[in-house]
Amino acid sequence: MSKARTPAPAAPAAEEALAPRRNPDLVGHGEAERLLLEAWNSGRLPHAWLIGGTPGIGKATLAFRFARFVLAQEQAGDSLFGGAAPVTSLHIGPDHPVFRRVASGGHADMLTIERQRDEKKGRLKRDIAVDDVRKIGPFLRRTSAEGGWRVAVIDGADRMNLSGLNAILKILEEPPPGALLLLVSDNPGGMLPTIRSRCRKLTLKPLAEETVIDLLGQHRPDIAADDRPALARLSEGSVGRAIDLADAGGLALYREMIGLLSDLPRLDIVAAHAFGDKLTRKQDDGMFETATELLVWWLARFARSLARGSWPAEVVPGEAALMTRLANAPNPNVRSLERWVEVWEKVQRLFARAESANLDRKQVVLNALSALETAAA
Repeated sequence: MSKARTPAPAAPAAEEALAPRRNPDLVGHGEAERLLLEAWNSGRLPHAWLIGGTPGIGKATLAFRFARFVLAQEQAGDSLFGGAAPVTSLHIGPDHPVFRRVASGGHADMLTIERQRDEKKGRLKRDIAVDDVRKIGPFLRRTSAEGGWRVAVIDGADRMNLSGLNAILKILEEPPPGALLLLVSDNPGGMLPTIRSRCRKLTLKPLAEETVIDLLGQHRPDIAADDRPALARLSEGSVGRAIDLADAGGLALYREMIGLLSDLPRLDIVAAHAFGDKLTRKQDDGMFETATELLVWWLARFARSLARGSWPAEVVPGEAALMTRLANAPNPNVRSLERWVEVWEKVQRLFARAESANLDRKQVVLNALSALETAAA
């Protein structure tokens, strides 16, 4: 997610601490760690793992944690088939030489593939370059510099194009001995079935709300304590998204958006125009993207709540009353659900077209709000 404002002074240090290759801690994923340890201790470690889950919950942190563990075990003299005695933790401390070399990107037996930064646009490129992916095969097939494993991590594996995916498939079809490939993906289902079938799948669950609140307090004390529960709820178990939203002013935008929707079924036109002006004042500050993502998220949340027949815990005060009014009754009916699912789909398409066809952004916002007004009438 793009960031709309300069982070507070505490943010850079926090981002450094949370960067997967430099983060020694893994919170909330004890079961995933147990499964990796079980595979290691069995002496039959799968050569490829597909680590999936929603963005910002710790998938890459787990991948680097496991990579450090494997490389450190080799340094300690354990065989390629697991240690002599069962190991009970993947933790490798920051003072360990393997940790330092992985953190700096200087370990000869580890390769990290990820999206590169587009310096002209000032953001990450859309896809992982296929030439970078093709480095993995020769790397995994060469002799280990330290006589142990060679480990490759693809952070954002769902960002590979078809050529990149085919290059990975060739490796998976004939995996070299002593090679470990860790694929980190926000959307494992979108990858080639032939790749998924050749990997051991490990799906991480979103973090508990209390865990996100604690992590925000630990790593971003500059975020007001009263805002942390709302950000945790808004991020749905993703500390990475919670931090992005905090830096982008997402919570303030969300409060403003709920306030605007609270006027439905009659939309305050003056307020709607002011909101549209605010989102489109600067084309490159990310505010439009943040607000439109939040509106689509809220509509999906509302539709799911209609299907369940109950409202979720509020992110900000007034949401439950708004949902009740828009549903026309405390116990929503099928007709109401269908209407709001259609609105959600329409708004999604509208925002997607704004991006692809370079439409007038303010008019797109007004059209989306008008769609909500019509549905609420």
